[in-house]
Amino acid sequence: MDRPGAAPPYLRIVSEIKRRIEAGELRAGDRVPSTRQVAEQWGVALATAAKALNTLRQEGVVVAISRVGTVVAESAPGSLPPPRVPSAPQRKERKRPASATVHDGKRERMVRTAIAIADAQGFDAVSIRSVATALGIPTMSLYGHVRGKEELAALMADAAFGELELPATPPAGWRARLELAARLQWRLYLRHPWLPRLVSLTHPQPMPNMLRYGDWGMGVVRELGIEPDAGRLVWWAVSNYVRGTATNLEPQAESERHTGLSTGEWYSAHLPRFRAGLPSSALPAHVAPATFDLTGFFESGLQLLLDGVAVLIGRQRLS
Repeated sequence: MDRPGAAPPYLRIVSEIKRRIEAGELRAGDRVPSTRQVAEQWGVALATAAKALNTLRQEGVVVAISRVGTVVAESAPGSLPPPRVPSAPQRKERKRPASATVHDGKRERMVRTAIAIADAQGFDAVSIRSVATALGIPTMSLYGHVRGKEELAALMADAAFGELELPATPPAGWRARLELAARLQWRLYLRHPWLPRLVSLTHPQPMPNMLRYGDWGMGVVRELGIEPDAGRLVWWAVSNYVRGTATNLEPQAESERHTGLSTGEWYSAHLPRFRAGLPSSALPAHVAPATFDLTGFFESGLQLLLDGVAVLIGRQRLS
């Protein structure tokens, strides 16, 4: 029971979401919890959660975007921190003209809105038009900030990699560090299933945040004491293994949206048809079990790959 004089539950939720925005935990274009998520997080009724979100909308703190959800409004206090600049901690920011800051701020809002659309609907739903519609501004006005979807995609990918929090003190041992690097990348792809398709091994783009992650990951390889070419191969193999496995995430999400079936449910429903097409009742190795889990598959494959790296390191050191 609430204490006498205490603010109603919906107002406490409103205050907490505002606090997160002012603290920079939620920024312009970021999705806020849905009505059901608010109800679960704060332990309130759906009607109370809906009232809290409606209050935030009425105050202009958040806006509802069709097929995306409720996101932080551009005008919300504290929702527009300066754009992140990927640099070493000791690097000093150069002062820029106010016009450049405004331009970058608008472009950052555009990028974050595009990310919200891709997270909710997939990358194919992202276009200059869809972003402009979500922001409630003319489509042509965005071409002053990006040349087209290709540039927008690069900015989205770099912003996503900017979310990685790389530990200043990594774990000891090459295997533990490579495991951490791989898992950080995997978790990023889980948050943004569209991201793997924007990462290329053969035609990479010089994205500052991705370069920062790559340089951090290569740090352990440089300490292995093996030939540079072999070290580069190790890092590329690990990084591309994560990316390659993660390319299944977006199709998986799309299939679940269309069929309503999880991976395990899909296999359970189709196993009889697999068996019917075989000369014997034994299932081939490429047919996954009903309990298939992509993250579990990723973890198992990572260990197999690192076992191979251990063999390579041993051979290099013996030669």
